[in-house]
Amino acid sequence: MNNRKTVIISNDALVAEDYEYLCQKPLIRELMAKGSWVKTLKTVYPSITYCCHASMVTGCYPDKTHLYNNEVDEFGNKDWVWERKWNRAKTLADAAKEAGKTVANVFWPVLGQDPCIDWNIPEYWSQSPEDPLPEALKRMGTSDKVIEEIVKPNLYYIEGHQRQHPFCDEFIFACARDMILKYRPDLLLVHPAGIDGKRHSCGLFNEYVTEQLDYTYYWIEKIVRALKETGDWENTDFILTSDHGQMNMIRRANINRILVENGFMTLDENGNATAMKAYIKPVGASAQVFLTDKSQENYEAVKNLLTKAAASHLYGFERCYTAEEAAKEEHLAGDFAFVLETDGYTSFGPALTGDYFTPYDLTDYRLGKATHGYHPDRGPQPSMLCVGPSFQEGVVIDRRPTVDMAATVAHINGWNLPCDGKVIQEILK
Repeated sequence: MNNRKTVIISNDALVAEDYEYLCQKPLIRELMAKGSWVKTLKTVYPSITYCCHASMVTGCYPDKTHLYNNEVDEFGNKDWVWERKWNRAKTLADAAKEAGKTVANVFWPVLGQDPCIDWNIPEYWSQSPEDPLPEALKRMGTSDKVIEEIVKPNLYYIEGHQRQHPFCDEFIFACARDMILKYRPDLLLVHPAGIDGKRHSCGLFNEYVTEQLDYTYYWIEKIVRALKETGDWENTDFILTSDHGQMNMIRRANINRILVENGFMTLDENGNATAMKAYIKPVGASAQVFLTDKSQENYEAVKNLLTKAAASHLYGFERCYTAEEAAKEEHLAGDFAFVLETDGYTSFGPALTGDYFTPYDLTDYRLGKATHGYHPDRGPQPSMLCVGPSFQEGVVIDRRPTVDMAATVAHINGWNLPCDGKVIQEILK
């Protein structure tokens, strides 16, 4: 057991339905026959990438990770929660390092500046055209060694195409392959997002997504070949998983307009907020409401407005959770007062002026033809395939919570990881 390795690849927005196509590919058929498949995973709420991945790598729900958006809370602040400091729960990387194991990461979110990762390329991008990617990654904790040995040799895949697919995923998988060949880490975390990107821009199921599945299969083959080349394949627990699904959207709601129109936010002649008693941060197909005036009177007034708006089915959201309801029902807790859940075909935008409803917008991927961030029981669901010496052959399970992955990985490796997740005993030898 102590010599076993673990590779976890989270293919962002890959859903169970995708396996109908992927199983036409020889390697996926082989992996399916030799491993165990959890057909659907119940992810966390909101089903947004950084929130999901923080829970996946800790086995804890957002009420313990304190991750509930890709962005920080402040109104108008679009900075993302890139760094490990934002996650308040213990991760698999922490547990592996505690057990004396080596850890590598390529683009798994919320792992910037993580001291427990030996070879770290966290998800991060150049912040301006004058910010070279190697320098940007160095700020996020990528070592000079990894910059020279892994990043720079593969930089040509992504130069001029950051956050564009398939270029970004080509870079991610190439870096992961080279880490296997050069470092042979005991735990490797990988997060490609090309499938997610295609669904945002093109919709849920179409020929463009199918093409991205072809690319993804090709890259997975490269990782398996690298593990075989090092002689580690037979000793590796190999997990293909995902963070969330997506649903098609037909419009977006500029959700703060409801606060402006009802006097909870004041704008100047240029449309900038000059005073506010509350503001709303969109989270794809849900939104979180923060109170700047925390008086009981303001709380009740905002609650009354949003509850009536949800009941009317006129504003693009069908429920207004109180913070207490979100914590009790969804293990979701944070500094917000309310959570707004989509009607199923509306995503939420940040504009303070203009029309309340506007068409979907491809300039912001979260507001594209398809998106996520909604309640985890909605839409096509993520999936998980587990192959390796720890896993049984041919076992199929209908559904488990996504937090169970970390609990299971910690269990098979003998690592200490207190978490909400439960070990998936049915798939273990």
